[in-house]
Amino acid sequence: MERALWVLALAALAGLVFFGMRRGWLARARRQAAELLPFPEPPVAPGAEVLTPATGMYVGTTKADDWQDRIAVGDIGHRANGTAHLHDRGLLVERDGASPVWIPAESVVDARLDHKLANKVVPGAGLVVVTWRLGDQLLDTGFRGDDKQAQTEWVEAIRSLPARTTSNTSEDG
Repeated sequence: MERALWVLALAALAGLVFFGMRRGWLARARRQAAELLPFPEPPVAPGAEVLTPATGMYVGTTKADDWQDRIAVGDIGHRANGTAHLHDRGLLVERDGASPVWIPAESVVDARLDHKLANKVVPGAGLVVVTWRLGDQLLDTGFRGDDKQAQTEWVEAIRSLPARTTSNTSEDG
């Protein structure tokens, strides 16, 4: 009988912990929804692909000044396997079982290789992290590609997006 009470007490404690975690996540999502603009929708025609698509894992999006402050609005905070597509109009991350993430080229501030983002730490510099602007907020979005050799090429191509967009606009104009 005493053992059964201990098991029930531990189960109740575990349930309370999960309830608190869920409540905190929802409160974070409400707070962030009030301070962030809606995330951009992918365009119907995102332009020509700049690189061969990369498979891997969408790690998450955080505020740029805090690598652990994961954005929880909608399903943006959920990690998912997916495919990154770099177009001349922006970066599209198609996520399995979740909405796509679109980063317009004109919003890109910088890109880098890093080892941490959204409470995920990997050995070496194994994450492509894109710093971009959503309204007046700077965000970091991370993707861990399956092909680690191509990540430097991805960073360089993403960094050239705003310049590429500017030169395309000035040629059209």
